[in-house]
Amino acid sequence: MRDTDEQSGEQPLSGGNVSAGVVRVGDTVRRPAGPWTPAVHALLTHLHEAGFRAAPRPLGIDEQGREVLTFAPGATVWPDRFSLLDPDGRLARVARLVREFHDAVADFVPPPGARWQRLLPAEGDGIIAHHDLAPWNLVFDGGEGWVFIDWDGAGPGSRLEDLAYAAHAFVPLSAHPAWQRADAGRRLRVLADAYGLDEDERRRLVPLLGRRARAMHDFLRDQAALGNQPWTRLWREGHGEVWRRDAEYTERREHLWLRALLG
Repeated sequence: MRDTDEQSGEQPLSGGNVSAGVVRVGDTVRRPAGPWTPAVHALLTHLHEAGFRAAPRPLGIDEQGREVLTFAPGATVWPDRFSLLDPDGRLARVARLVREFHDAVADFVPPPGARWQRLLPAEGDGIIAHHDLAPWNLVFDGGEGWVFIDWDGAGPGSRLEDLAYAAHAFVPLSAHPAWQRADAGRRLRVLADAYGLDEDERRRLVPLLGRRARAMHDFLRDQAALGNQPWTRLWREGHGEVWRRDAEYTERREHLWLRALLG
């Protein structure tokens, strides 16, 4: 975070890779709106009415045309607080939150003419998925408050692909020496058990783990070729290479993940 602008009362919020124009005003967050905003607000309203509290509540559009959401107090888990997820119980809680979201969204009917941002090609359309369930989008308040933020990329998808992306990020399934886990297989099992996957779903999850990471690489590559921001900047900073290495690391170990999930 940066210092508050005393004249406007707005506090620019930093963090993550795409935060330009995001500010805090009192107990609200103001973000640039897009064609997808009405559909996302309908989704968040549905989740709130269904009793799912691990997401911001939409409060409309302000006089500057920005979307207004409730502010989630705390800080994102990634990167400085990732150790908070080391205990199995907390990793399991993340998986249960993902399951609660998927259950709550199951009967959501998008409004007529709903438009979604659809950054990545979806594998299935059984639910409206978040598509970026990750520690950089999980706010922890130091107590019982856990909130997933950044729902602007939500859109049609499947439970398993949403969970596969979350597994990559929360286990994590990383090629980087600083983030590799000798217990990655066991942690993947913890996540799958807490979510409640059956045997068939576990088998279908495994190939998705590497495929979702590779899809991120391909997306950044293609957007950079078109010169689209902020993706071109991220590609130049090496994010695409990170996703490629993670995909290869994960794909080479599919037999280990399957053994861990079914053993």
